[in-house]
Amino acid sequence: MPFSGLKLHPALVRGIKDLGYVKPTPIQSNAIPPAMDGRDVLATAMTGSGKTAAFLLPLLHRLMDRSRGTTRALVLTPTRELAAQVLADLEDLGRHTPVKGAAIFGGVGMVPQEAAFRRGADVLIATPGRLLDHLQYPYARLDSIEHVVLDEADRMLDMGFLPDVTRILRRLPARRQTLLFSATMPAPIVKLTREMLHNAARIDLQRKAAPASGITQAVYPVPHQLKAALFATMLERGDIKQALVFTRTKHRADRIMKYLVKHGVKAERIHGNRSQAQRTAALSGFKSGAFRVLVATDIAARGIDVEALGHVVNFDVPTMPEDYIHRVGRTARAESTGEAYTLVSPEEQSELRAIERAVGKQLPRVIVSGFDYSAKPDTVLEVPIAERIAGIQARKAEERARAKVNAARRARNEAAGKSGSRKSGGRKPRVRSRATSR
Repeated sequence: MPFSGLKLHPALVRGIKDLGYVKPTPIQSNAIPPAMDGRDVLATAMTGSGKTAAFLLPLLHRLMDRSRGTTRALVLTPTRELAAQVLADLEDLGRHTPVKGAAIFGGVGMVPQEAAFRRGADVLIATPGRLLDHLQYPYARLDSIEHVVLDEADRMLDMGFLPDVTRILRRLPARRQTLLFSATMPAPIVKLTREMLHNAARIDLQRKAAPASGITQAVYPVPHQLKAALFATMLERGDIKQALVFTRTKHRADRIMKYLVKHGVKAERIHGNRSQAQRTAALSGFKSGAFRVLVATDIAARGIDVEALGHVVNFDVPTMPEDYIHRVGRTARAESTGEAYTLVSPEEQSELRAIERAVGKQLPRVIVSGFDYSAKPDTVLEVPIAERIAGIQARKAEERARAKVNAARRARNEAAGKSGSRKSGGRKPRVRSRATSR
């Protein structure tokens, strides 16, 4: 069935046509009709299946004829990158509609985001921590919310956001439509669905924990200390045109990126220690082709949407098979094709066996001809433990200093607000603040 058969508003059909989409993915064709009818939806589908459009299109459809100036829809996402991507998709799909959205996330100033609350953006797309920062102040009102979406609910659980999500849900009107989308359905998420969903349409398209059929998977056995050299060789030979590379830790991401740059590869990295401006620039450069390689920790596993991404490389084998599924799902999105390579050292064989059990098959092993597997390593990617601890302590000290400054600023603002209220006969002044980034 084409998109035209879903009975979407003509302005949305026009936007879909502009984007070149013809046929909805299975999650879209199953989730959009009940969501358009106003029902709650509980949807489980693998990464890359088209979940974002599955909730944005019915939201846009239902918001088309509503008065402007009031926020009526809230989308909660686990990461800044995913929030920015959802906003970009909203703007693309709704390009011929009057519906406006705004992203609310940490790492950037709160004042422009405050303006989105005050003008009543139709849709707010927020990370839980930064949204709670705003909800301390009178301008942040969610009492007109009619639709709420939890996107990547299991990832929010993994990142420890579930208590924050629960606090936010308590601030929303009891009568609302709720859409919950998740790649997996662990027990705490099941419990949450029982509390927040009513007579939900249930859609389970995962069926099996396995990557999309369009992904070609391969394993490259290599000594741990030669992983960087092997990957550089694969790039040099042209085996990989452009790749999203996942590593276990932030410091390894930094060192791998620097190693690649040293060897003439245009590369960047993205992880939690990078500022929002740095993360945005890295992702933008990767999407535009300015960077051939983007090295990332799992913070990006579900927050990066790159059209026609050909390769995902697991520099480190993930410890959980689910993380492998999410990582390689960055390629072969929406029924396209892609390749996923995993560099496996002898120490990571047990993790590899768990992944193979999860996907139901043994992955092919590949030996790169001409590569010297017995060579002496030309770099050390592991940071000594003492240096790592010193770095962590320095960052904690910086965070405590920032928190102290922010607390003092909030105290001054509150004191000024009380003083101004007395002088103006009870009128509340406009509050502007920058809280700790989340």
